Amino acid sequence: MPALVFDCDGVLADTERYGHLPAFNATFEKFGLPVRWDEDEYAKRLRIGGGKERMASLFSDPGFAEQAGIPDDEDARTQLLATWHRTKTAAFKDMVAAGDLPPRPGVSRVITEALDAGWTVAVASTSALESVRAVLVNAVGEPAAAAIPIFAGDVVPAKKPDPAIYLLAVEELGLDPADTLVVEDSRNGLRAAVGAGLPCLVTVNGYTREEDFSEAVAVVSELGDPGRPPVEVLADRAGIGIEGLVTLDDLSRCIEAARGLKGAASQGPRD
Repeated sequence: MPALVFDCDGVLADTERYGHLPAFNATFEKFGLPVRWDEDEYAKRLRIGGGKERMASLFSDPGFAEQAGIPDDEDARTQLLATWHRTKTAAFKDMVAAGDLPPRPGVSRVITEALDAGWTVAVASTSALESVRAVLVNAVGEPAAAAIPIFAGDVVPAKKPDPAIYLLAVEELGLDPADTLVVEDSRNGLRAAVGAGLPCLVTVNGYTREEDFSEAVAVVSELGDPGRPPVEVLADRAGIGIEGLVTLDDLSRCIEAARGLKGAASQGPRD
């Protein structure tokens, strides 16, 4: 049976702009840290995989440690980082619980249809497990979420664009890479999927729309829902022919087309 593996942030919901960024800034304010990230600065920090790792990048900012009174001791910094990140995760979960982060169009529809059709559905993310679970439950409801394995946080030693999280999902779930499709929203996520030997459909968001997705099977503005404007197809490398919204049949064709593209690439150029 086919399998779908979703990223979380920017895929299940537009969490970066409306969830993680304000949660980071609320945490900085709570601890009196001399930093606030605007959208342009956060776009740069998004190149770093993992929320904890983005916070850790503050230690490299000129003057930050001195202004914030951060000790040089590595263990003390590790403890501080863990405290900040727990606080940030709690703030983010509160936003999800308050309904401030609605799912992206088509997510609930596609996941429900895939589960009903017997597909394996999983989530693989560099975010904290508690945050990912909260977003997933909010997007698809508790009954469906209970049927979806989550791979998140520090379960692997390296974050995306390293393929470790996807390799772990494939191994733990016994997936056939040739029958598995990843849904991502960023260049780092695409690189992680491709590095694990998995085809990838990209649903862009405001932070990632201009990134390079040349290895993706297809690139769309969203998955789409009935009653919404038609999905914008930004790239269709495999010739899927998506119209209106992304259907389960479209996703099946993505998997089939990826096999063909991989086969053609393995044969190499002909004389």
